[in-house]
Parts: sequence; C-alpha cells; structure tokens
Amino acid sequence: MGGFFGTVSKAGCVTDLFYGTDYNSHLGTRRGGMATYDAEKKLFTRSIHNLESTYFRTKFEDELDKFTGNSGIGIISDTDAQPIIINSHLGRFAIVTVAKIQNIDELENELLAQNMHFAELSSGKTNQTELIALLIIQGKNFVEGIENVYNRIKGSCSMLLLTEDGIIAARDKWGRTPIVIGRKDGAYAASSESSSFPNLDYEIDSYLGPGEIVRMRPDGLEQLRKPNEQMQICSFLWVYYGFPTSCYEGRNVEEVRFLSGLKMGQTDASEVDCACGIPDSGVGMALGYAEGKGVPYHRAIAKYTPTWPRSFTPSRQELRNLVAKMKLIPNRAMLQGKRVLFCDDSIVRGTQLRDNVKVLFDCGAREVHIRIACPPLIYACPFIGFTASRSDLELITRRIIKELEGDENKNLEKYATTGSPEYEKLVDVIRQRFGLNSLKFNTLETLVESIGLPKCKLCTHCFDGTGCF
Repeated sequence: MGGFFGTVSKAGCVTDLFYGTDYNSHLGTRRGGMATYDAEKKLFTRSIHNLESTYFRTKFEDELDKFTGNSGIGIISDTDAQPIIINSHLGRFAIVTVAKIQNIDELENELLAQNMHFAELSSGKTNQTELIALLIIQGKNFVEGIENVYNRIKGSCSMLLLTEDGIIAARDKWGRTPIVIGRKDGAYAASSESSSFPNLDYEIDSYLGPGEIVRMRPDGLEQLRKPNEQMQICSFLWVYYGFPTSCYEGRNVEEVRFLSGLKMGQTDASEVDCACGIPDSGVGMALGYAEGKGVPYHRAIAKYTPTWPRSFTPSRQELRNLVAKMKLIPNRAMLQGKRVLFCDDSIVRGTQLRDNVKVLFDCGAREVHIRIACPPLIYACPFIGFTASRSDLELITRRIIKELEGDENKNLEKYATTGSPEYEKLVDVIRQRFGLNSLKFNTLETLVESIGLPKCKLCTHCFDGTGCF
C-alpha cells in the first residue's frame, strides 16, 4: 500500500520529516524516500533507498545532514521509487503518491503518443508516480492538473506535492486512502497516519475529504478544491492496515477493532477458556471479544518484533510462508490443555492460519477456535495496493469456490451473503481444511456498525463486490 508524510514549518523541517515518515513504515516495505526544499538556496534535495532488507531509519539517519529547508515530503512505498522531482511550466515540484492505477498501460500509450517520455524505469516498467506527474503538468495550474489525474485514472491516487510555495495535499477522488492534517505552532503536516503526530507535538487539525486539495504553508491552510460529497474509504484500513492509535474520519483504529470484537463476544455461544489475539492487528479485537464474552484475555502467542515484518510483503510466496511461520512464537504454558479462541484480522491465502493452527495443537491446545474481524475476502482489490490480493485466485475463498463450483467466478454473491447455504459451506470447508473446532467471521453489518460510518461512505468491495471507479 504505502504511506506518506509532509511538513512545512517556520523552522527546519528535517527532524519532523524523518520521524513522521518513519511512522508510516507499517504501510510498506519496498522503498523509502524523502525530498526537501530550501527556499534560501532554491534547492530541492532528494534521496531514495530500497527497504526490502532493512528499515527506513537505518537507511536515512546517516544522511540527514544533507537535507536542508523548511518544507519536505517523505514516503514509505510498496510501489516504485519516490519522490519524483519535476521541472515544468507549473514550476519545480517533488511528488509522492499512494496510488494504484488499473489503466496505467492505456495512459502510458496516450502520453507517449503525445511525445512525452518516461525517465524513471528503474524497475523495468513505467513508474506510476512519474505518470501521475505528467498528467498533472497537462493542466494550466496544479488544481487543474490534479483534477486531470482524478478524471483519467482508474483505481485511486492520493498525493503530496512539494512546491516552491508550500506543500499541496490532494486526497483520492473517492477518498479510498486518507490524508490527515496536523498542526502545531509554526508548522503544518499531512500524513497517511495520524499516529505520526503525537510524538512530534502535532494535533489533528482536519481530515481531507474525497478529492479535496489544500495548500499548506507554515502559517495556515488554503483550500484549493472543495471535497466531493461521495466517499468510498477503504474499510480494511480499520481491520488491518491502520496503526492502533491512528484515526480516519474521526474513528480510531483500536476503538473499531475493540468494538467489533465486543459485539462478536456478546453473541458467540462457543465455550472457551480464554481469548487471544494474533499479533498485531488481532489483539484489539481479542480484547473486545474477551470483555464481551466474559472470558480472560491471555497472550498465548507473541510476535517477535525486532526482525520480522508483515507476512505478505515479500515478493516470493515461499518467503512469505517462512515469515508467516517464523515471526509468531507460541507460549506452550498458556496453551496446554486449554480451549483457546484466537482473533485475527482476516484470512487471505490461509498461509498463516494453516501454520498457526498446527503449532497451537502441537503445543497442547485442547481446542482451537478462530474469530475473524471482517467477512470472508471474496474479491481482490482493484482500488488500492492491497498486495495480499493481487488476483482472485490468491484468495483461499476463490480457490475453494472453484473446487465447489468448478468456476471461481460462479455464485459469488451467494458466497458473500452471510447465512446463505453457500456461505455456510465455504466457512465450514475452511474450518475443516485447517482442523479448527470452530470458525466464525464478523458480518459486514457488524463491521460497518463498528466503524460508525454509513455503508455508502465505505468501500467494502473485497467483501461484497461493491465499489465505484
């Protein structure tokens, strides 16, 4: 997916930029980049590093002295190298994006036919951030150029532009990915995650609306484009991506996870001895489940945090499998002889679930029950860079539907409908396949209620196939 951070300040911005960008590290693992602008020297400074074998801070902390200026943008990305620096009729600017462009080949061919060219080919293909920059410079001004992006791409795109006159923040047309504005004395910041703010002394100022464009200067915000009325923010932000202390649209991630677990625990008739969370994103739900069910919360499995990243981020499936197994360590003393219920965010491929369940029984668990924070993932995401579901058949649900129906695309609506015979069969096959005593998914209604936004404001495509380009 990816996350960005930008700040403009009356004082030097480099420290805030470095740490603010680092606080988005849970959103991506491929590349990190920063760019600053020094108005006195009229100088842009940029650096980009590969993060696949190390962390953002490790790569950048030794070169911070080369960055100067009062404004800057940074990115943690799962796509191509960023930021890109452009010199155009709009002036010089650097750009970072959190984007997924479905029609990139079509747009690339159109731009090449207009005698434009692409310079950033380090990955062997067109850099989508450069393509977005080229769409922007087709406008007479930045707002017209960004609206050109909104109108031309299929997918999503939120962006920060570091200009010679402040930072322009523009949220995706449908609001699928968030931008939160922070404020402190003499400075403003924009971030994908509000968890970037507290330790840097920023307070949440506002949440940009879908398609909204603002310019940040040290002394204030200027709205350049009003937000659209319609919104389709990704509901999976609260389920999985979001850091527990972050808020989107005023709704805190951990609060939503806790509430969804509480509601499930209050209605679940299963007899268990304790509730546990699969680290990290299953913990909030498990704490809520334990309270709702009236059973103790135990930490029967722990994540080894110093070295292991999220399991779906490596590019090769065999490495993802290894990470999924190695990063979680069971506690035999807390499992022996117990009927244990585990909460987790989702089941995507089933890799982690398969390995975890075997280990839990091997460590002496008498029964293993699983509760999932969201409905079954039936559809791969076409709107944001949800790298866990690049294609439908990577989803365990679609592989099982293919086994049951002979066609992975048959009767999808029925399999996505909670309580239907097809839904019940799908859940039971998953349960049997992994040797679970019971398996339940949260309903879409419970998830929406826990988030606290109207269903029409949320993108739930991966659960029910709805959503708009």
